[in-house]
Amino acid sequence: MARLSIIARERKREKLVALQAEKRADLKKRVKDGDIEAQALLDKLPRNGSKVRLRNRCKLTGRPRGYMRKFGISRVTFRELASAGKIPGVTKASW
Repeated sequence: MARLSIIARERKREKLVALQAEKRADLKKRVKDGDIEAQALLDKLPRNGSKVRLRNRCKLTGRPRGYMRKFGISRVTFRELASAGKIPGVTKASW
């Protein structure tokens, strides 16, 4: 399991991104139109408010690697839950 401080940091970033999404989108649109002042305002916003700073993590363990978007969990957790029959519609492949 990932360290709790890392998971907490990621949640804090998610909240900041959600809080500033509209403001960032407006400023980015103004920058694209050629407004230099909007670029300065965008630079002053916190970096952690940017969506690209987010990292997909397993909802159960916080593992950052092997993340499966469709289920929102890591491959390791997915395998454990699928083997236990706790994910509906998932069966073990055999051929």
